[in-house]
Amino acid sequence: MLLAAFDGPDGIIVLVIVLVLIFGGTAIPKLARNLGSAKTEFEKGLKASKTDAETSAPTDTPPASAPKDTDTPS
Repeated sequence: MLLAAFDGPDGIIVLVIVLVLIFGGTAIPKLARNLGSAKTEFEKGLKASKTDAETSAPTDTPPASAPKDTDTPS
């Protein structure tokens, strides 16, 4: 309903005018800069968690230095 009012190029112009009136001309570049840096930090976090998950993936084979089970009778 409300989004239909902002459909097309005329709606985008109206939306920009409303944003300038609400936030002021100087606050919009600061807001855009903060959104860009937040996106960058979010992507860094995703990349870091992805590399951590890949490096700490469990393997099926035990390490070579694992102690042998000596409690079982031979």
